[in-house]
Amino acid sequence: MKTVHIVLLIGLMTIGMACGYSKSTMPPGPGTTPVIAQLNPASTTHGGGAFPLEIDGTSFAGNAFIMFSTTKVIPTSASSTKLEAMIPGAAIMNAGTVQVMVTNPGTPGGVYGGGTQDANSVPVNFTIN
Repeated sequence: MKTVHIVLLIGLMTIGMACGYSKSTMPPGPGTTPVIAQLNPASTTHGGGAFPLEIDGTSFAGNAFIMFSTTKVIPTSASSTKLEAMIPGAAIMNAGTVQVMVTNPGTPGGVYGGGTQDANSVPVNFTIN
């Protein structure tokens, strides 16, 4: 009787595999990479308070965010070619050069995966005098 159960179980597993059922998922695809053309202003004086920064470029997502050195900044205004944000005074306390980058967040996939990965622009230098 055990032999019949084992044969039946193996048969059911084989049929399940033959039907194409799989738990595999699609990995996320690449996201759209934003491109920074210019920063306005391109520099500021250290120790000042918060200041407005405009980033011009292409392929900015509606939910894109800015990395000003290690500070994540959410834009106050966003289009596919322009982001505007208030950079906090704490981010410019010391003179030097920091990198500014735009990130288009990835999109989630469905039940079987997919979606897109985060996409980062090439960093652009910003000078703090």
